[in-house]
Amino acid sequence: MSNQNFEEKVAIPYAEALITNAQSLGLLTEYKNELSSILSILSKSKDLESFLLSPLNSNFLKKEVLKELFKDQVQYFIMNFLFVLVERRRISFLKTIIKKYLAINYSLESTIIVELFSAVDLDEDQRFNLVDKIKFLTGSSQIKLLSKQDSSLIGGFIIKVGSKVIDMSLVGKLKKMYSYLNSN
Repeated sequence: MSNQNFEEKVAIPYAEALITNAQSLGLLTEYKNELSSILSILSKSKDLESFLLSPLNSNFLKKEVLKELFKDQVQYFIMNFLFVLVERRRISFLKTIIKKYLAINYSLESTIIVELFSAVDLDEDQRFNLVDKIKFLTGSSQIKLLSKQDSSLIGGFIIKVGSKVIDMSLVGKLKKMYSYLNSN
């Protein structure tokens, strides 16, 4: 069994428990925003992630750090949820749990998640036009655009919608030309 498969198998029940609790309290949007914020902080701070993953740090110390970081930013239930993950030594799955929660939440909202990799950040008009085109192509009324800058693309962008990939990058075009020229 691959590590990613194992992580997902562990993460799904936790994510579903969060969804169930959020639905029962009518806090789906609040949980989504708070968990997105936690995910963003974890992604930006490799030191925090290393601290939480280290077996050398006590559970008490990990809980204190989490409490200080998120005490005024998250609901009581989410804070306790983080503590449970620490106690059960599942804090290493936090990012995967949050991603699963967001995926379930977006499917409940009928939102399609679209990943955009671009050489430079798009301005607001470009993002709006791109979202409109994706709505037209997918037939969906709601799109969640996750943007990531990737300077290795040189120019253009790559869009991922589920398993479909639309490569409009300069690197992609150069690879196609290289492949075409080598085949002849």
